[in-house]
Amino acid sequence: MVTASRKELLFLLVVTVLALLAALWKPYDLATYFLEVFPVLIAIPLLWVTRGNFPLTRLVYWLITFHALILILGGHYTYARVPLGDWVRDAFDLARNPYDRLGHLTQGFVPAMIAREILLRRSPLVRGKWLFYIVTCICMSVSVLYEFIEWWTAVIAGGGAIEFLGTQGDVWDTQWDMFLCTCGAIAGQLMMAGVQDRQLGAVRS
Repeated sequence: MVTASRKELLFLLVVTVLALLAALWKPYDLATYFLEVFPVLIAIPLLWVTRGNFPLTRLVYWLITFHALILILGGHYTYARVPLGDWVRDAFDLARNPYDRLGHLTQGFVPAMIAREILLRRSPLVRGKWLFYIVTCICMSVSVLYEFIEWWTAVIAGGGAIEFLGTQGDVWDTQWDMFLCTCGAIAGQLMMAGVQDRQLGAVRS
């Protein structure tokens, strides 16, 4: 299997940790920062501990890092205020900052490749339609869970959860989030399955 070297993993770790620390410097809302980067804080030790017994492909490690950076940037500014999203909004005359749309698209794209790799290596599933369908369903369930978490946070925190929710006045924001996650899961498998299969090679795990 083509996996990342120790130096490569260390590089990705350093990039992620530095981004976390940089984003912690005067974030727009500290509570929102921690809510947004919480998945990153969970993933870092988990990936480091499992790197020996269950190393992932280079593709997946790089995708996870990319996803982490998206979450971290959103945590610093809040998704509705990321400057890159403001630029896209102004350039294309959009009604809202679309950065959170990118976040939810990635929420499907990256977990799809993680789920696909784990299922291929740890389950009887083989490449084909059933694998594609189940991976897509896993990502959809992750998206639903995330929307539940946003809902519960709003119930507990009330108005304090506005920055975390980032709906920007869109009553269909939840539906958009789940739809884009589904699109990301489908796109990830269509675009990256071949690369992942080549990197998996003759893995025995």
